[in-house]
Amino acid sequence: MASDDNSSTHNGALQTALGHTQQGEPLSINRAPVEELAPWIARIYATDVQAAPNHVTHCGFCSDTPTLRVLFKGQWTAETRDGYGRYKNCALFFGPQTRKMPISVKGSFATLEVALKPGALVNLKAPKVTDTLDRIILYDHIYGNFPWGTSAQLIEWFDPQGPPERWMRVAEKLITQLIGLLGNARPDPIIEKFDRAAFADPNMTIGDFARDQGVEARRLERMIKRAYGQSPKQVLRRARALDMAAQLRGVGDEDEGEELALRYYDQSHMIRDFTNYFGMTPRQFVKTPQPLMTMTLEARQARRLEVLGRHEPGDKLPWRSEPGAQPAT
Repeated sequence: MASDDNSSTHNGALQTALGHTQQGEPLSINRAPVEELAPWIARIYATDVQAAPNHVTHCGFCSDTPTLRVLFKGQWTAETRDGYGRYKNCALFFGPQTRKMPISVKGSFATLEVALKPGALVNLKAPKVTDTLDRIILYDHIYGNFPWGTSAQLIEWFDPQGPPERWMRVAEKLITQLIGLLGNARPDPIIEKFDRAAFADPNMTIGDFARDQGVEARRLERMIKRAYGQSPKQVLRRARALDMAAQLRGVGDEDEGEELALRYYDQSHMIRDFTNYFGMTPRQFVKTPQPLMTMTLEARQARRLEVLGRHEPGDKLPWRSEPGAQPAT
């Protein structure tokens, strides 16, 4: 049951036609970008969730990619490296998070989100990724000089009243234009390989990966720091925590649950590491409703399974309930 102040999040409080987990949390519609954008774009997804006007969803993001977000609905609040921010009907650039960024949204919300690949910022004339960690930057401050570069113009292009699938197609067209204007330079292929390797085994050693790629280890470390904004060790540690978080939220491959747990030395190691990223123990993480976190984790996990060849694009993901099905209570 909801509390008297309407601030709790539970299965019945949020509704969407875009799918939900077996436990009843709403999900986004998400997919890989069109092929020509694959070097720069990790995932495109959209949310459209209905809630009571005074309902407040308290949650957060923990993403390993820079993300462009257009907020069509909802009154958003975020706690960032720069302090508290309030946002509504605007386009924003989210840097990767080094740990959970507290986010709340009042009322219904709808968004369009484009997750960028590691190294993409270098070629998109955006700020250095190290300067964006745990921050939210107004889109206008980065691309405001482009014809569509203000939030108002972007939202008009997207048409908030249209279907989420259209928002995703419009995003692809705009990103294609942006990349064309900026010269089509691609991220380093070694970073692409490291990204895949981190999906496959975040317990790998950087020395082994460097030898496999024929790259000097110190040079590789500099390349990773430039692409991710963090050291290789930090990137892999976060990847391990995100994989476990997806499993705990019910948006992971059940067949690898035991394997993910064995990535940690013991239970106390997992609890310490997990608490560092999410501010709560794994047990608390399971029990606490977290729709925003679950949506971002699902988009990442869907991409991970596709990159590793464990899931074909377009196929139904095993953790999703069928459209129109009654969620679990």
